[in-house]
Amino acid sequence: MAAATSGAGLRRDAIGLREVLFQSITHMAPAAAVAFSIVVGAQFAAGALPLSVIFALVGCLLVAISIGQLAKHLPSAGGFATYASQGLHPTVGFMVAWGYAMAEALVAPLLYLIFGNVVASTLATEYGWSFDTWWPIAAVGAAVIVFLLGWFGVRVGAVTGTLLGLFEILVFATLAVWLIVKAGDANTLSVFGTEFATAPGFDGMTGIVAGSVYCILAFIGFEAAAPLAEEARNPRRTVQIAVVAAAALIGIFYVLTTYAADVYFGPDKFAGFAAYGDGNPWQQLGRDVWDWGWVLVFFAIINSAIANSNAGSLAATRTWYALGRNRILTSMFTETHPRWRSPYVGVFVQLALALAVALPLGFNYGPLTAFGLVGTIVTAVIILIYITVNLSCTGYYLRKRRDEFSLIWHLIVPILGVLAFVPAIFTALGVGGNLVDFITKLPWPLSTAGPAVGIWLALGLIYMIYLLFTDRPRISGLGTVFGAEEPPLSPEPVEGGAAATPEPEAVVDA
Repeated sequence: MAAATSGAGLRRDAIGLREVLFQSITHMAPAAAVAFSIVVGAQFAAGALPLSVIFALVGCLLVAISIGQLAKHLPSAGGFATYASQGLHPTVGFMVAWGYAMAEALVAPLLYLIFGNVVASTLATEYGWSFDTWWPIAAVGAAVIVFLLGWFGVRVGAVTGTLLGLFEILVFATLAVWLIVKAGDANTLSVFGTEFATAPGFDGMTGIVAGSVYCILAFIGFEAAAPLAEEARNPRRTVQIAVVAAAALIGIFYVLTTYAADVYFGPDKFAGFAAYGDGNPWQQLGRDVWDWGWVLVFFAIINSAIANSNAGSLAATRTWYALGRNRILTSMFTETHPRWRSPYVGVFVQLALALAVALPLGFNYGPLTAFGLVGTIVTAVIILIYITVNLSCTGYYLRKRRDEFSLIWHLIVPILGVLAFVPAIFTALGVGGNLVDFITKLPWPLSTAGPAVGIWLALGLIYMIYLLFTDRPRISGLGTVFGAEEPPLSPEPVEGGAAATPEPEAVVDA
């Protein structure tokens, strides 16, 4: 018997290109990424950090192209899992879904840590209030805000993300130009080479590669448009444009801001940039050149954290929705609110899970170190998924769209995309040091990311093997494209030759 979800499923045609584009942009959290994610890389790449940003930009643009090529034919809330199932094999799709469900669930707590750190450190600096008291209070406050945005549905969340994204980009881009002007004769293109890659233990290309791990962390989210495909107008065109445009536009923004901070602060001492301003360097730069204008930087960062948390929550709950629909996860995740059409069970779970991650790690390591640890885990999982998506693009067009196959777009670009991520994934997982001399293990506790990812993927592999023996259709159902012309992997014959199109709330037959 087929199970159906409560409610009417996700809202169709709820958002257009602007909202989908800013879902990707806000998921990247441009201001928070510049202020914290990329800054973590400074301790490894030092004054050559802009080159690490370029490395990350190239890799992400290549995978964005592959995502766009797949989205033309596979618009689905399952996103990457659908791509891998259709392009390679349903078992690969399962492992992608398992990894993505973890990574997206960790995006919100990642940003709650940043929100708590920025608010508490500002209150401590300005008013002498206790940092240890206020960071968890602020983190919980951010979680409640994101919960309410998710509860009222994607239309509210996406529009809010558009407004927040525009504000933070404008503030940081303006500050970056200001810093470049202030730097005067210190402006130099040598920061795009290895001359200033002088961090102890991470000199030369070793530092560039290690720094690129956290620059990739800054890019994560450009693909977040994919899970919104079932709610977007004209999803094949909308998602394709959104992912490529988000990666390119914000990539340029990252290069501009990182270069500006580097030449203003001094590339020869940039390895210590993360500690500037008591661990909030960009807000301190705002104080240096704008006086009270630092308040704009403060609000840009906290807005970015809220926007990114919201975008991550949207992507996570939509991914869980797709997995619940295929009964990989409990079908409770397909429950939608009768009025707001939001997957409210997933919204509740995201709130509880995010706080269960952010608060204990924050208390144990401190918010910034906990941010680095969770960020390394998320980056490692997402890089593995990016590599798989590149391979899926080639596999899909060779297997199912041979008449559209392009040597450039469906073979050369995906292969280059895979190669671009290999050094970063080796560094994030702490492997490959014996194979190439520019791979160095990250310091503790960042080095625990590799084992954490390995344990999660091992659990997924065990669960997948169990399903293969007990309920194989749950896995094969990941290749279904709901609401599209693409048939399931094992379609039932339909009288008259017409293909049945399942509704988005449909669940694979038991």
